[in-house]
Amino acid sequence: MTSNERVVVIGSGLAGVRLARRLGELGTPVTLIGEEEHRPYNRVLLAEVLAGRYGPEVIALPAPAELVRARITGIDRAGRTVAHADGSVTAYDRLVLATGSNPVLPPLRGLFTGDHRLPEGVHAFRTMDDCLGLAKAVRPGVRAVVIGGGLLGVSAARALAVRGAQVVLAQQSERLMERQLDPAASALVGRHLTDLGVEVHTECRVRDVRCVGGAVRSVELADGYALDAELVVLACGVRPRTGLAQAAGLEVRKGVVVDDALRTSDPYVHAVGDCAEHAGTVYGLAAPALEQADALAALLAGDTRARYTGTRSLTRLTLTGPLAGPGGSFDLAAFGETEALPGDDVVQLADATRGTYRKVVVRDDRLVGGVLVGALGTVGALARAWEGAEPLPSDGGPLLHLLTNDGGS
Repeated sequence: MTSNERVVVIGSGLAGVRLARRLGELGTPVTLIGEEEHRPYNRVLLAEVLAGRYGPEVIALPAPAELVRARITGIDRAGRTVAHADGSVTAYDRLVLATGSNPVLPPLRGLFTGDHRLPEGVHAFRTMDDCLGLAKAVRPGVRAVVIGGGLLGVSAARALAVRGAQVVLAQQSERLMERQLDPAASALVGRHLTDLGVEVHTECRVRDVRCVGGAVRSVELADGYALDAELVVLACGVRPRTGLAQAAGLEVRKGVVVDDALRTSDPYVHAVGDCAEHAGTVYGLAAPALEQADALAALLAGDTRARYTGTRSLTRLTLTGPLAGPGGSFDLAAFGETEALPGDDVVQLADATRGTYRKVVVRDDRLVGGVLVGALGTVGALARAWEGAEPLPSDGGPLLHLLTNDGGS
């Protein structure tokens, strides 16, 4: 692209703000359009706002100078404009979709009222408005049910518990955070939540939300058992927000399909972050979104060699300080393949007294994954060995040193 081309970015989350800032630093004019009324913020830290550890201003992102607050309703690819809900339009030379993702709302009976709104007391947990609504509703002793035991559900349950709520966490699969953790690490997460007073139920499917006068009063499980609830948090995952792309005729599978230049099926339209699907993968994580934004900024600023070839992502959850509650501080990290295949070598170290657990999986003399709970001093060195994908020494000594050395994080 040429230096006087105008870039328009739709979406003011982590990916959109990072891209706009990088382009600004490189001297490329950019307009960032976001529909939320709040200042752009780091969505990863919403649970800390809910817990009362941070105020909303602490997790705000430094937004670029030209930030337009508007809801975009359509893309005219032929005319290279985007339509606003108020009828105005913005022209672009290059358009970037950083529209993020929407929360998955499970198909529960009683979930929606007649006007398709959630009942009073039922909250998704995706936006700052969701977070502030929950923070206003929570109080000591309130009975809360969190539906979903992934990273978001675990974070929400912990945040509600430290605010004094009586929390039940209902997870449909057999263990917590099953996408990231192996059974042993998942059990430690469950133990930490239990120490905080959270009642954890796995292999537990919710089928019904029961309301009185438009407000939630209980949730019913598949086995007929009812849980009293004044608050219900839906933490059932997210889905790429692809409606604009689909309506514009762009190729969409799970997400908006992009190549190594982060181009969609229209060469003048790009996509980054949670809405983008690269090489068959929708990451839905912060690190890939930021890497995609950096790569696209370089490309749009004229670096023809810049490419995005994928991200090897590390999931990290840190519950620190006094708000970690009676269970003490709690940290975990997971990367790569945490479940071994036949023929893999596994090194595990566990300390039940300290509540720490470390495991790495080695395949063909290469570190392919690991999970660490507590005492994360080794995570930096292990992650670097994994990212480098270099063969490990055959005697295993250096690997054991990486696993036990508490430096290098």
